[in-house]
Amino acid sequence: MFDSRHVRVFDEVVRTGSFAAAARSLGYTQPAISQQMKALERSVGTPLFVRVGRGLRLTDAGQVLAQHAAGILGTISAAQQQMTAITRLKTGRVRVCAFPSASATLVPSAVAAIKTRHPGIRVELFDAEPPDSVEALRRGECDITLAFTYDASSEQPESDDLYKVSLLNDPLIVLLPKGHALARRRTVELAQLADERWIAGCVRCRSHFIESCATAGFEPHIDFTTDDNLAVQSLVAAGTGIAVMPSMVQSFIRHPKVVSRPVIPVDSRTVAAYALAGHHNIPVTRLMMEALQVAADEMSGK
Repeated sequence: MFDSRHVRVFDEVVRTGSFAAAARSLGYTQPAISQQMKALERSVGTPLFVRVGRGLRLTDAGQVLAQHAAGILGTISAAQQQMTAITRLKTGRVRVCAFPSASATLVPSAVAAIKTRHPGIRVELFDAEPPDSVEALRRGECDITLAFTYDASSEQPESDDLYKVSLLNDPLIVLLPKGHALARRRTVELAQLADERWIAGCVRCRSHFIESCATAGFEPHIDFTTDDNLAVQSLVAAGTGIAVMPSMVQSFIRHPKVVSRPVIPVDSRTVAAYALAGHHNIPVTRLMMEALQVAADEMSGK
């Protein structure tokens, strides 16, 4: 394997016809040129030049390298330009995996901010709930994962292989049809809802909800289970049941026949962005993490 700097000097020697001319062109001394050519010949294992009078003639090996030198240098230059563009955020791609309510709130704000300043950045987005989204990150299927946890959850994704940025706390609310007897209350105690029929969400949300109900002294009657936030509100509006839902959802979907009330005891989930440890310093990944933090601060009113 030879040094690209030596190839560049070699190409200049071939172009100018002598070590002295190449030295003048590159701003080197002639001995420096000679040393670099000797180093290149050692690396390829054969002479590249022979002297003919006061001039130079390429050996067969030298002719082969001369044919490829321009292509080698062109490829290196193109790679350097592309890497510089990525470093300076003129181009690049970041893959984001997020749960649906984050995809509808935090991600659009972050992407809009990035596109304003860095229109060459491409963002790819797909949905997954935790813990599947965290495993997708570990498998290299995405660069950033947005996930949530509950205080009582034993499935905390924090570990040495992950870099975490805490984004916001998302309070839980209870959704009631407008005609519900408790719809006029400012807050609703979970224990007051022991006899209700329920609509539950994703696996992690449903598990936490059941644990919360157990703490409140009852086992919920769950009639429906769906990850579709719009479907949950529509089912509540139709009077088929009630639901506990993160308040983030109602920031982009608010059914006119549904009312939301803070649930007592106060509960919330923690939303965070994750990247693989070390990968968070990749420029485009760091840019997206920062944009998500700004979007979360704006949503939280900070």
